[in-house]
Amino acid sequence: MTGANAPDRPRTAVITIARGRHRHLFGQQRGLRLGGRRPDVYVVVGMGDPVAAASGAAGPLAGTGCEVRGVDLVDGAGDGRLPLAAARNAGARAALAAGADVLIFLDVDCVPGPGLVESYTAAVAGEDAPALHCGVVQYLAPEVDATAVHPADLRGRVPNGRPRPGPGRSVPSDDWHLFWSLSFAVSAATWRLLGGFCEEYRGYGAEDTDLSYLAFRQGINLRWIGGADAFHQYHPSPSPPTQHLPDIVRNAGVFHHRWGFWPMQGWLTAFADLGLARYDADRDAWSLVATGSGSGVAGGTG
Repeated sequence: MTGANAPDRPRTAVITIARGRHRHLFGQQRGLRLGGRRPDVYVVVGMGDPVAAASGAAGPLAGTGCEVRGVDLVDGAGDGRLPLAAARNAGARAALAAGADVLIFLDVDCVPGPGLVESYTAAVAGEDAPALHCGVVQYLAPEVDATAVHPADLRGRVPNGRPRPGPGRSVPSDDWHLFWSLSFAVSAATWRLLGGFCEEYRGYGAEDTDLSYLAFRQGINLRWIGGADAFHQYHPSPSPPTQHLPDIVRNAGVFHHRWGFWPMQGWLTAFADLGLARYDADRDAWSLVATGSGSGVAGGTG
């Protein structure tokens, strides 16, 4: 550990990014206040959302001794896409500037379980090699209001096929495709080794898979951490996520260009079945049907 409190007590930061979803953000902050261990630093990056960026200072963590930092990321691209990768990187920079040894990334929709901060901190502090540490994310039913229930009493559904280790367990894995950015933790040193999320990705999709393959290529381990549960607050989303169609097609092309294979193939195929996207085998490229072969093309050949 490298921060001012090392090695006896690592300095832990929780980082979240948001545009809107302010009630979900409040639920997350309330969960952190009620947790068994609060973070030393809490960073909220508002993606063109100054209300979200300012929420931590006046929210449930106010007066708890947790250092709260707000970052309002002004996105100059003007394309309407959420700068998810750039926002997470901005949050990490703020956390490192605050002396954090442990970086916990938590999606705005996620309420931390009581043991999340402590379990992640202990896992990172005890690692014998660089690792991406992933907790279990449980999906709450639509009728559950996580802002009115103690996190210790929340129960949700874990998606099929995802690991679910018991409390106190740390399970290694080579299923890199299962990594997602909803909830994970790294040491400050591992974050610097990775270099952060690739900011070629804009909008939804593939930036977290890209980070996992960066880790894989550098020999960084993937570990599933028991006790670091988070609870995903419900919001409506179609399946496949047609609201993110242009982003997914574009970002799939960025990933293919970087890694040589297609991510999110289930979604791409589903879009094709709906007549929303098409694959051109001769060009090895996906495109939006609505835009034909123009700016909507996502190809892996550069």
